[in-house]
Amino acid sequence: MKHIVWSLAFAAGLAWGPAGAQQAPAAPDAAAPASAAPAVPSATGGIQSQSIFQVKPDASADSRYSEQTNGERMKVQPGNNAPMWRQVGQGVTGYSSLPKTQAPEAGNLIQPFVQYPGSRVTNAGEAWRQVRNQWIIPYGAALMGLVLLALAIFYFTKGTLGHDHPEGAGARRIERFTPFERAAHWSNAFAFIALAVSGIVMAFGKFFLLPVIGGTLFGWLAYALKNVHNFMGPLFAVSLLVIIFTFVKDNIANRADFVWLHKGGGMLGGGDQQVPSHRFNAGEKGLFWWGITIPGIFVVATGLVLDKLIPGFGDVRGDMQIAHMIHATLAIWMMALICGHIYMGTVGMRGAYKAMRTGYVSEAWAKEHHVLWYDDVQAGKIPRQRSASQPAAAAAATLSAGQRAQV
Repeated sequence: MKHIVWSLAFAAGLAWGPAGAQQAPAAPDAAAPASAAPAVPSATGGIQSQSIFQVKPDASADSRYSEQTNGERMKVQPGNNAPMWRQVGQGVTGYSSLPKTQAPEAGNLIQPFVQYPGSRVTNAGEAWRQVRNQWIIPYGAALMGLVLLALAIFYFTKGTLGHDHPEGAGARRIERFTPFERAAHWSNAFAFIALAVSGIVMAFGKFFLLPVIGGTLFGWLAYALKNVHNFMGPLFAVSLLVIIFTFVKDNIANRADFVWLHKGGGMLGGGDQQVPSHRFNAGEKGLFWWGITIPGIFVVATGLVLDKLIPGFGDVRGDMQIAHMIHATLAIWMMALICGHIYMGTVGMRGAYKAMRTGYVSEAWAKEHHVLWYDDVQAGKIPRQRSASQPAAAAAATLSAGQRAQV
């Protein structure tokens, strides 16, 4: 209680002191001006900023204004850190304790200015964003839509191509695909479809899935498909190499392919559909080279860069940006062409799906669609049965019409 009383008394004394001093002011001077300049307040403790009235108004008129360092700029315009941010925007790398081998871009906040195809001259991150959002996404979606629309129009105008070739008990068959070839094809097809679906959702999903299923579910779906994409990539890479080495010998261009191209494969103008071709026609060979092999190699290579599986590549953002643009562009190109392949292999051509499912086609089918290949089989240049084992029924069916079982 005593301490409280002394505190109140001390506070009252402090309050009374200035008041008493104000009770006896000095006599005013009649000759003094009516208004006097205000006194400059005394400096107080703590951090003080420079008064804006003390900043030189013509600081930017200095001939070295644009070349000033950050320290020089602070002397004439405190708080103006433009020189520092200009260096950051130009890709100047600051100090970092991490070694270059572990973090090549440590200390580098903003990439230097570049101009990617289709972008303005700006920093690399913004340039990549412009290419992706203004070119790859809209034009890729347009390409896929046009391909699907063209296939739908072709189906409703042309229908399913080819004729039905029933296989009776005595019908002779030719082995078009061996079990190994079919296994390679279906493995590659399964991996490609998984990669295509996951890639479409990651690239275009926010436009057609996000408004429907909501952000939470779409986030989980995109995360799951990202992992599917990463794990299916190696399977596609290995199966692609198997596909290339297995079918490359039958996809070399020859004179018959130019005839096939000249006649449009017999599908244009309502002409004869039996355009001579070998085991694969020019359209199938074009798909092999320009829809699978060449773009597939680049898609696999850039995918490995994005996964940081190639030493020396993918350690900096510029590598990732270039790899992504190539990867996305060629992946959309492959999807567009392979949509046509899937169409012709299912509803577009009678007997095509069965050939890849069972491995065999009838002689009538081979003669209708690949007559030059059929002629080579008949002449013995190509074995009728190429796999190691042959079913008993197929072996019996290969007997020539003049052969009879000996009793």
